[in-house]
Amino acid sequence: MMIKKILIANRGEIALRIISTCREMGIKTVTIFTDIEKEYPHALHGDESFNIGSGPLSDTYLNQAKLIEIAKKSNADAIHPGYGFLSENATFARLVEKEGLIFIGPTPEHMELMGDKIGCKQALEKMDIPFVPGYHGDNQEPLHLLAKAKEIGFPLIVKASAGGGGKGMRLVLKEEEFISSLESAKREALNAFGNDLVLIEKYILKPRHIEVQVMGDTHGNYLHFYERDCSIQRRHQKIIEETPAPHLSDKIRDEITKSAASLIKEIKYRGAGTVEYLYSPEDESFYFLEMNTRLQVEHPITEMVTNCDLVRIQILVAAGKKIPLKQSDIKQTGHSIEVRLYAEDPDNEFLPSIGKVLHVGIPTLKNVRLDTGYVAGNEVTINFDPMLAKLISWGENRDMARKKIIHSLDEVSFLGIKTNREYLKRILTTPEFGEGKIFTNFVEEFKDLLGPRELSNEELALSLAAQYLSKKTVQANSEDVAGPWDNLTEFRNI
Repeated sequence: MMIKKILIANRGEIALRIISTCREMGIKTVTIFTDIEKEYPHALHGDESFNIGSGPLSDTYLNQAKLIEIAKKSNADAIHPGYGFLSENATFARLVEKEGLIFIGPTPEHMELMGDKIGCKQALEKMDIPFVPGYHGDNQEPLHLLAKAKEIGFPLIVKASAGGGGKGMRLVLKEEEFISSLESAKREALNAFGNDLVLIEKYILKPRHIEVQVMGDTHGNYLHFYERDCSIQRRHQKIIEETPAPHLSDKIRDEITKSAASLIKEIKYRGAGTVEYLYSPEDESFYFLEMNTRLQVEHPITEMVTNCDLVRIQILVAAGKKIPLKQSDIKQTGHSIEVRLYAEDPDNEFLPSIGKVLHVGIPTLKNVRLDTGYVAGNEVTINFDPMLAKLISWGENRDMARKKIIHSLDEVSFLGIKTNREYLKRILTTPEFGEGKIFTNFVEEFKDLLGPRELSNEELALSLAAQYLSKKTVQANSEDVAGPWDNLTEFRNI
């Protein structure tokens, strides 16, 4: 089937990213936006755009009935969910297909299989997939779990079965802490996901987080697009990703990518996905962690080194076509790094930053890409994820890509909003990162090194420029000001 028009059930930079590929393919796009997003880029760049009102996310971006209604009203053939929101919601995927539309993503069954960490591991036990030593059974009695924990050995991780983003997760260093940590993890999991089932896994000291980009179609093709290293994380959220993974031998790279490809072949997976592993540099062992059944935030670095448009392939697969590549066609060339720019203040307990964006800096170096959903004049609020942008660099080697992204961070400022830009630079300029000595608790171990410091002359100049532009903006719009709160451009929700 030919897809002629796609409703993008998302916002910000991922909506713009999908629009870009659709334009190249000659596909029309339909975007959605809330009342406060009327002047945001994603609201202005679709061939058609629909206002979905205001209120909580359940009334807007998570309102399944409203999205279907808009898709039908605009005569869209398909819905692309992007990432986040409804991208891994099996109920929504089923509804889309029930209404005669194409869901650009995996089947609902694959979402359910991989979304349940316990069920997933039980299903994959029959395959030759390495797992972290642990327990993921149905018996959730505290004393039974404690007994299993003793068998596994400490330290270990208690992890919510239905969770993600670090919620319902606790590191337990010794036996005396287990019961209290278990209870805490279960409470948080129940509040966050409505499910308090947990699994227990051995905790690997200084592991790395390696993930493999995969893609399957309905014609028996199951390919990998190599690996990404996502070890630099804060509170279990990725903030810097790169590919190829540094200090990964060709032997292990071949084993881990083939493992991921064999997994999706075994389950006959459709669409884009990411198979994630914990890797222990100490003995070069790797263990299956989970699978994300969607496009990832960090997909651009894979596109940079493979020269493959992953969104285009997603759309082709959803339309029932073959992946237009063979595994032998996919090569890694050079090195790519991505950093995530957040509206937060790292030097003040990472408090969220809100207000009006007064200026967005643009990178000037070749092979550096800025993906953002904001332009000057847009308001950053607490209604959505605090990620402002993704900055991606490509170089002939890792050091070149690293130097490019450090330089580009100086160029990409979001005046009027506090960001983690300088924090990212501190990480990138550490000798340890430069040497590729990275692991998942990197930012915790080097917390003192990455902590607050005095502003440089350049940073002070930018701060003064932001204040000046802020005053100019307020003066220019003084006739429209309804009250004193409208003048606060850097007010934070504390």
